[in-house]
Amino acid sequence: MIACGALARELQALTRGLPGVDVWYLPATLHNRPERIPDLVRGRIREARAGGYDRILIGYADCGSGGLLDRVVEDEGVERLPGAHCYELYAGRSAFAELQDAEPGTFYLTDFLVRSFEGLVWRGLGLDRHPELRSTYFGNYRRVVYLAQTDDVGLVDAARRAAERLGLAFEHRPTALGELEPAVRSFAGAPGAVPLRPLQGLA
Repeated sequence: MIACGALARELQALTRGLPGVDVWYLPATLHNRPERIPDLVRGRIREARAGGYDRILIGYADCGSGGLLDRVVEDEGVERLPGAHCYELYAGRSAFAELQDAEPGTFYLTDFLVRSFEGLVWRGLGLDRHPELRSTYFGNYRRVVYLAQTDDVGLVDAARRAAERLGLAFEHRPTALGELEPAVRSFAGAPGAVPLRPLQGLA
């Protein structure tokens, strides 16, 4: 698997004990530079093939590449995770559509983004230096929805604080691993997916 570093904890938990599955990660900071993802993924695919891997799963959804990642997937004859982004992957396609229909102005957080909010969002968007940009970036948003992979009170509190800093309403939606787990287990040929449920923690 060639995967987004934002999925590292979840993929490490899912692939532990699955024989023959190795995971290579690209930097999670590509969240802020999605136009770079397709070429970097293509390079890693070719490196994996040169190393003798015969089947490759791309551990990304489209992730803001505007369809360019799908061109790489098609050109290279590999598979990728379903969906437009990790929010849809975790929430499930129909549930995510309902969230968007209910409030298009929603900013989503995952466990990774809650942990990385300070560096990836606050400092990454320059809000630490220019707080006046908050209305520019988030003026059309109305709420933060935290799609939680784990049952972690500390992360819920941190997500709520992030929403407060952005001046947005807060909602917590436990999703566990959503559609990520069956996709990975199907790729690995593993029998019977573990029931999806909020996890107590990922190593």
